[in-house]
Amino acid sequence: QVQLVESGGGLVQPGGSLRLSCAASGSFFSINDMGWYRQAPGKERELVAEMTDGGNTNYGDSVKGRFTVSRDNAKNTVFLQMNLLKPEDTAVYLCHVQFRRLRWLAKSDYWGQGTQVTVSP
Repeated sequence: QVQLVESGGGLVQPGGSLRLSCAASGSFFSINDMGWYRQAPGKERELVAEMTDGGNTNYGDSVKGRFTVSRDNAKNTVFLQMNLLKPEDTAVYLCHVQFRRLRWLAKSDYWGQGTQVTVSP
């Protein structure tokens, strides 16, 4: 079982910055991908940014150049630095982790409960 603790959301003005963090704990063999998705009211969940355990990254088109994902593998923690925030970035940001509970088991996906990010004057 995996537990995810998300933090860092809040209210910020356009052009401002926020930093999200998500720490994973629990019983598992390994953590593979870690990252963030977001969901705004009436919209589908979309990829924000994700990083593999090898350090490869993938970003949603709308955040490229503004957001940066990073992780501390020793602490099983993923971060999202969000700069130049826009009102359209307003959404619930959900932490996503892909892990193996045991070495021989297939990868599983796990989601955090989400943290609200609101960008407004």
